[in-house]
Amino acid sequence: MLFNSFEFALFLPVVFLLYWFVFNRSLRVQNLFVVGASYLFYGWWNWRFLLLIAFTSLCSYASGLLIDRFRKRGGERISRAVSVGNILLNLAILGVFKYYDFFVASFAELFGIADCDSLLLRIILPVGISFYTFQALSYSIDVYREKLAPTRDIVAFFAFISFFPQLVAGPIERATNLLPQFLRPRTFDTAQAVDGLRQALWGFFKKIVVADNCAILANGIFDNYENLSGGALVIGAVAFSFQIYGDFSGYSDIAIGISRLFGFSLMRNFNYPYFSRDIAEFWRRWHISLTTWFRDYIYIPLGGSRGPKWMVFRNTLIIFLVSGFWHGANWTFIAWGGYHALLFLPLILSGRNRRYTGEIAAGRAFPSAGDALRMAGTFCLAAVGWIIFRAETIGDAWRYVRRIFSPAILDRVALGGSYESPGINAAVGVAILLAVEWSQRTRQHGLELTGRAHIRRRSVRYAVYYLLILGIYIMHAQQQTFIYFQF
Repeated sequence: MLFNSFEFALFLPVVFLLYWFVFNRSLRVQNLFVVGASYLFYGWWNWRFLLLIAFTSLCSYASGLLIDRFRKRGGERISRAVSVGNILLNLAILGVFKYYDFFVASFAELFGIADCDSLLLRIILPVGISFYTFQALSYSIDVYREKLAPTRDIVAFFAFISFFPQLVAGPIERATNLLPQFLRPRTFDTAQAVDGLRQALWGFFKKIVVADNCAILANGIFDNYENLSGGALVIGAVAFSFQIYGDFSGYSDIAIGISRLFGFSLMRNFNYPYFSRDIAEFWRRWHISLTTWFRDYIYIPLGGSRGPKWMVFRNTLIIFLVSGFWHGANWTFIAWGGYHALLFLPLILSGRNRRYTGEIAAGRAFPSAGDALRMAGTFCLAAVGWIIFRAETIGDAWRYVRRIFSPAILDRVALGGSYESPGINAAVGVAILLAVEWSQRTRQHGLELTGRAHIRRRSVRYAVYYLLILGIYIMHAQQQTFIYFQF
């Protein structure tokens, strides 16, 4: 069920009313209702997906109890074996559904095997499997590390794994943050709910106006790049850069905002990454829930930033290659991860990979000339990476980039009349996005209005809401599915 669908527009208010006014008398019953609503939401795509998420939830729940039981009896080695077994089981499930066909096809191509169709499974990739698998893994690992006591409440645990707002595209929640929220009573907080609605509205604007209009431009250009000018390809790269940001951060804003309607606080997933001043800062601000997951569960155990610089770069390279592979079964994703690791290399060698960790342009209405140039440069580097990410093959990515840096860049840009309306809407949407998020860069989201002196009046606030809703209505494009559903 898509957030930007008629079905969800009916689903959300019904679930909200039942959650607070019918099933609120018992915490266990309320959690059971969350599980039911979440399974309905997820099963709307394909009911068979429910079998897999239920199996993942049950195995991870049982692993937590077994780890704790064997540790208390002095069986540390058995406890470790249970933890490793659950990790391998979850990764095996992910591997079969997401990567099996990729490895078979790659192996056949490498050894010149012409006919490998009989070996391919061709099974449907369950929506959001990478997200809830990593969420389940975090629980098992944290229980083994004794950062979290195992829960014996199976209903709360199933609700934690399947919580519908963030189920299919994150944020990837840690058990240490979200699971305890299912174990304590929740009360309706009007201020929290109102701010949640604001954040969700901002997310819908980013998705429907910015991402969906940019998608029309990006898809048309990437699908026909060999016949277009270099200038048009630049437009395509910029359009996809804002498409993926508007799409993914928009989903996160909607998910976080909706969660607040039900009394839950999810972790922040984006922190205005296109205002970053180098690529290291970009990755501290982009898909925060995934980057911190890799940091805590892979990077630090490998040694993190300790040791000689070659080892730090090795750990960074591993993280980015794994991150690329997490995104999908295609060599372009791995190349994209390797590209970003190489961008880190000069920062690591110079010891400047943590140069920018504070507020952007603190106390300034506009960035300094130096910061503006650094932001533009970082955006360009990220945009080249998005070309690799978006391309069908590494060869397509190389030819796309090569055509930009060729005499074709001087050719007249001619996209055709069919792109005029989405192009204008995309440009206006991106301009609004950048203006709003720059002014709100010290806040959690673009519509966090608390404490803003010039919009304390209710009439001004409601004018902002109505203008955004009107903009969504006027400038909406053809409905596009969320990009990260495929991961």
